[in-house]
This record gives sequence, C-alpha cells and structure tokens, in this order.
Amino acid sequence: MCSTVGASLQRGMNFRLWGHSSVILMSLRRGAPYADRIEDEGKTLIYEGHDCPRKVGGPDPKVTDQPDRNPGGSLTQNGLFAEAASKYKTDHAQAEPVAVFEKIRSGIWAYNGVFELIDVWTESSGVRRVFKFKLRATGQSRREDPSLSAMKEDDRLIPSWVKLEVWKRDRSRCVTCGEKSGLHFDHIIPYSKGGSSKDPKNIQLLCVRHNLTKRDRIE
Repeated sequence: MCSTVGASLQRGMNFRLWGHSSVILMSLRRGAPYADRIEDEGKTLIYEGHDCPRKVGGPDPKVTDQPDRNPGGSLTQNGLFAEAASKYKTDHAQAEPVAVFEKIRSGIWAYNGVFELIDVWTESSGVRRVFKFKLRATGQSRREDPSLSAMKEDDRLIPSWVKLEVWKRDRSRCVTCGEKSGLHFDHIIPYSKGGSSKDPKNIQLLCVRHNLTKRDRIE
C-alpha cells in the first residue's frame, strides 16, 4: 500500500498528501475502531471521522467529541475533509477525490478505488459527536495524478470475503509472474463488460505491471 501511494501512512485520514491525492484507510472488520460502512452495492462509502490523540492523563478519546481543530487552531484531518465536503455542497466546488484502502486482515490492505467526497455531518455516538463523511465511487483512478498512477481502475467494490478467498487461493502473489508486492485485485472479465465483483472465480491477484498491462482486456 505504501509503495502505491508513495508514502508511509501513519494515520487513517490523509488529506492531500504532498498537495496531491487524499487517502483514507477503512475497515469493516469486527472490532474495527471506527464505524465505517458500505452502501448502495459498493457505490457509496460512509466513513467515520477520527478521534483526538490519546494523551497520558488526558480524557478517553472514545468519550470525547471528534475534533475539527487542533489545540493551536489549525484544522485536524476531520476539519480538512469536512471543509472540502462543505465546499462541494455549498460552493459547487469539484468533489475531492479520495483513494480508499480497506484492511481485510492484519497487515493486508486492499485498494478499493477512488471515491469523491460529497457530504459531511456530525451525529451522536453514545456520549459524543462523531464526523460522518459520504463518498461516492467514481469508477476511475485519476491517472493524471502521479500519486495514483499505479492504481487500477475499479467500477465497484469487491467484497471483503471475496478478497480474502482470492488472497488465499492465489497465495498472496501475482498469478502471472509470482510477484508478492504491489498487488491488486483484478476483474478477469471487467465489471464494465459484465464481470462480477462478487464471484471469486472472476477475481485474481496481479502485480502493478501486469495489472496496468491488462487494463480492460479479457485474456
């Protein structure tokens, strides 16, 4: 994952890395720290904002409102993403493109494609307020952005259970050359040509080179 975006990601929300693309890390696994969810057959992602940092002697972040500003007044990641979503809603600005990675098991992250940030709100979660961000799938990877140039094009999300089954079946390596790094989940029959995202038989692991070479060809 880090080699794909060209950065070592130390947090789940990353607004405009080096002035380029925004990246978020999500998880639908049981026990995940935030309540992310997928709707509309993978076309919509509802992403929960992130807590304030845990400090020795400080309040429990899980009972504290998620902040939009740091103590010094600068915007937190919540604030930066919220500002971009608000500009899209109220000022008709272009929607912020966000690359989304999903944790499917410990140490394994899968690229879910590029989504557009289109809405933000806060809601009650127990005794505190949390941010909720709505993102819409774009069906493309914005190859004009260098930080996303190695990512594949996806029309719909591949369910986590499918990714896990394919990862085990293909032994965590490219089915073409055996490469173990920079892997992507590829539709054998492209989604745009009727291929299913929910059938493991239609999904395979490819390295960056072979994934970009294949694109939408049926082999």
